[in-house]
Amino acid sequence: MSPHGDKSDAAEEALVAETEKRPISTILIVIAMQTEALPVVNKFNLTEDPDSVFPKGVPWVRYHGFYKDLHINLVWPGKDSSLGVDCVGTVSASLVTYAAIQALQPDLIINAGTAGGFKAKGAGIGDVYLACDVAYHDRRIPIPVFDLYGVGLRQACVSPNLQKELNLKIGKLSTGNSLDMSPQDEASIVANDATIKDMEGAAVAYVADLLKVPIIFVKAVTDVVDGEKPTAEEFLQNLSAVTAALEEKVTQVIEFINGKCLSDL
Repeated sequence: MSPHGDKSDAAEEALVAETEKRPISTILIVIAMQTEALPVVNKFNLTEDPDSVFPKGVPWVRYHGFYKDLHINLVWPGKDSSLGVDCVGTVSASLVTYAAIQALQPDLIINAGTAGGFKAKGAGIGDVYLACDVAYHDRRIPIPVFDLYGVGLRQACVSPNLQKELNLKIGKLSTGNSLDMSPQDEASIVANDATIKDMEGAAVAYVADLLKVPIIFVKAVTDVVDGEKPTAEEFLQNLSAVTAALEEKVTQVIEFINGKCLSDL
């Protein structure tokens, strides 16, 4: 008689195989900032949900609509009620991702947004990357095994056809809760072999992995982290132009996904 674990593993593998062969129907786009979100909202004529699927009182915003065979949901964490700025960072990203998955049951998540890039790894302003994996660079726990938990490495959904069709750059993404980069962060980013860095990706990936939803990352470079200009200055200077490049690539990604299964990506 087979152990119960073997049966459950086999059932899970069968479910995954079935899911990969089913056409993608519902997608969830998770974006951290309104400036990044609105070009995509406008491109696909998405409308804000008047009857929020989220708990009362939270600032999270959902836009949705239909495009060809896809039901598109775009969520962003909204603005801080006290300060009026975008709720960036890992905490808000993980919360809104969890709530959106529970409410919407997406077939695929797209975490889209801007990122810093490293010229030493070939990144330049306006480059758009498809991240192959993501990890944290600011969760340092120097205890065996806990150190690996702190790094929190997660894999993106394998999508070689998408990368080839859209000619997207491939790189590793590293996530932390600060826009700048401390020496300790830099050492961890080097250890992660990252080409790009953001403030949300690893958190979104953690929730997606927890709830078994495949995820891809589309990140556009606003600032060169190892360049000459201050990061905050360069980020703000390039934000508008780079979000336009991001919208263009996200549009192409959605066009490619339409009518396809996960195994086609």
